[in-house]
Amino acid sequence: MSDPTPVVLLHGFATSSARTWWETGWLDLLADAGRKTVPIDILGHGKAEKPHDAAAYSDLEGYVAERLPADGPVDAVGFSLGARLLLGVAVAQPQRFRRIVTLGVGRNLFERSGSDVVARAIKAGGAPDNPAAGYFARLAEHPENDREALIACLQAPMRLLTAAELGRVTAAVLVMIGEQDFCGPADPLVDALPDARLVVLPRTDHFSTPKDFIAMDAALRFLEDG
Repeated sequence: MSDPTPVVLLHGFATSSARTWWETGWLDLLADAGRKTVPIDILGHGKAEKPHDAAAYSDLEGYVAERLPADGPVDAVGFSLGARLLLGVAVAQPQRFRRIVTLGVGRNLFERSGSDVVARAIKAGGAPDNPAAGYFARLAEHPENDREALIACLQAPMRLLTAAELGRVTAAVLVMIGEQDFCGPADPLVDALPDARLVVLPRTDHFSTPKDFIAMDAALRFLEDG
């Protein structure tokens, strides 16, 4: 019998549910496993509205919480910004989640972001001296993206998570991060969560994490078996 618990999926910055979860095969794999999926496009991304006012992005956690299924706890998978937002919601409303898979987050959740560097790269169309920011700038050029909306999203302040806050998360969490991910290591995040396990993806960087077959297999087994 298939598990009736829906699986919410939340993509990263400058991409979308279609590009992160459908094109890579996640949605098909979950459907084959008998799971109902609820992909959410973050404000400013994909099929969501794309306001150009930074104030519109001041409560992205609330935006996500409003779009979670209301009838009981969910399982959830988040990549990068999506993982950060899922954890923020799980801190405020722990009863909404049963299991959470995070991809591409770790030590960075406790540090000030480089969002201003990425915003400048998007405005300039590249960043020769910063490969990560340059990659985000290239993502912003995708036809589905609105560069001004992405810049506005980056300009909105986002609070740092703390170890004390993360201690309120009651869901079991699978933390997965690439061996070459600039957001790592993930040990501080794993240590802060009451029920977490870590998978380090060999030879994998931040941007290739959602395409990693080891990550897909580990996530599916975690969501099935807990």
